[in-house]
Amino acid sequence: MPEGPEIRRVADQIERALQHKQVAEVYFAFPELQGYEEILQGAVVTRVDTKGKAMLIRFDNNYTIYSHNQLYGKWYVRNAYNYPKTNRQLRLALHNEKKSALLYSSSDIEVLRDEEVGEHPFIAKAGPDILSEKVTPQDLLQRIKDRKFFRRRWAILLLDQGFVAGIGNYLRSEILFAARIHPSLRPIDCSEEQLVKAAGSIIRLMEQSYRTGGITNDLELAEKLKAEGVKRSRYRHWVFNREGAHCFICGTEIKKTQAASRRLYYCPECQHAEARPSAR
Repeated sequence: MPEGPEIRRVADQIERALQHKQVAEVYFAFPELQGYEEILQGAVVTRVDTKGKAMLIRFDNNYTIYSHNQLYGKWYVRNAYNYPKTNRQLRLALHNEKKSALLYSSSDIEVLRDEEVGEHPFIAKAGPDILSEKVTPQDLLQRIKDRKFFRRRWAILLLDQGFVAGIGNYLRSEILFAARIHPSLRPIDCSEEQLVKAAGSIIRLMEQSYRTGGITNDLELAEKLKAEGVKRSRYRHWVFNREGAHCFICGTEIKKTQAASRRLYYCPECQHAEARPSAR
């Protein structure tokens, strides 16, 4: 499943194709949405927002299309009416004179009045979106220390979209490595230095992944390894998907475990399991 940075990059493509332009034609595959085709036809797209892995296409007539790619959804931005060759099922199409934005395979699509967006079940529960909202490390540090999150295991907490929207499986492993936190720990088990590093790493790695198309490793190191002919899958991340390889920092073998039924990678040397005494 694409994570927040990938969804924001796609949103940028859609925004470049549709923003400030009148929609010439709208297509919904689902019968319950087809009544909105006429309502949205002729409207102008004002912007494209994201909330984690959800996308919000906003129109000047006070309507918003909500969509979530789920596991299999995929957006294409093409020249107008130039459909890709794919076995996927087209679920949503937005056409203007020059471009088409096409969503395939997703079943999570709704049309909302602008005032209803904040009440949508996913949006209402989602935490801050680092890539679409102004969020500071101090904001995140306070959030980490909130009693709703402080005693939850990091490996579970980071996948909770109600904590920070848009963090998925690869970012979870990378954030914990950057903060030098073992995945078995909870925020309450960590030092203040680790908590500060975690808050900063969430923002830094999400922004870096967005800018680079998914690279969370040190960028100078990644460029060096790329020049040496190392495959992208081996230099892209610090630890994610690198089981058995050596840690770029200390040389220890990267380990793989399971948390929340999903694979998680860590360095047992850089990310010690020892916890400080829990605060009361």
